[in-house]
Amino acid sequence: MKYAIIAAGEGSRLAKEGLNDPKPLVRVAGECLIDRLLRIFTDNDAEEIVVICREGEGADDPMVRVRKHLEQIEKEGLNGKHIPLRFIVKNTPSSMHSMFELSSMVQDSKFIATTVDTIFNEQDFASYVKTFATSDVDALMGVTDYIDDEKPLYVAIDDELHITGFLDADPDKQCRYISGGIYGLTPVCVETLQHCIESGQSRMRNFQRNLVSDGLRLSAHPFSKVLDIDHVTDIAKAEEFLTTTKK
Repeated sequence: MKYAIIAAGEGSRLAKEGLNDPKPLVRVAGECLIDRLLRIFTDNDAEEIVVICREGEGADDPMVRVRKHLEQIEKEGLNGKHIPLRFIVKNTPSSMHSMFELSSMVQDSKFIATTVDTIFNEQDFASYVKTFATSDVDALMGVTDYIDDEKPLYVAIDDELHITGFLDADPDKQCRYISGGIYGLTPVCVETLQHCIESGQSRMRNFQRNLVSDGLRLSAHPFSKVLDIDHVTDIAKAEEFLTTTKK
């Protein structure tokens, strides 16, 4: 399986709250966010892991630390283990543009993509990878019924977990799940992504909506809980979750 990590965000909200580390290097349960994903992906038979991070504006820019960190892992591995890592350094206007840059590196096969701050249960993820590896759907989206997001993307499904739509709001409480930001994609999805870029779109949720409107077969894979690290308080929530799941 190939994997992709979007690590190109500035982490501005964390910085405003006094956290000086760039988001990829923020530690949760003693492990950098980027290192955690690299470790988990490698443990789940990673053929290749591609990462995009931002360019730094001068030697003191925190994002320069991210690039140097990735360079070290590329050369020396992580915790004594080789990591099949390739990364690019490029500023992009949105997560969708970052996804497009990464997709050009892995578009010849299935791949799984996440943002760098996605926290999930490792056993849930291993099950998800196995399901996607053997599935014939065009995309398998990680979803969760844990809703702790400022602007959740609700996922409409049928009785067989086929995705029928992505909604900004769910006033009638018809949607059990929201998007977990874990994307299992096939080459046909990259065609839709390219059309989104060419038409001037920039939001990941619009890309997902276009996958549905293009008639692709999308299924949902439930995770017990998925969290993002957007605020300093999210770090404690993530550590409590990870501690609980290990018991």
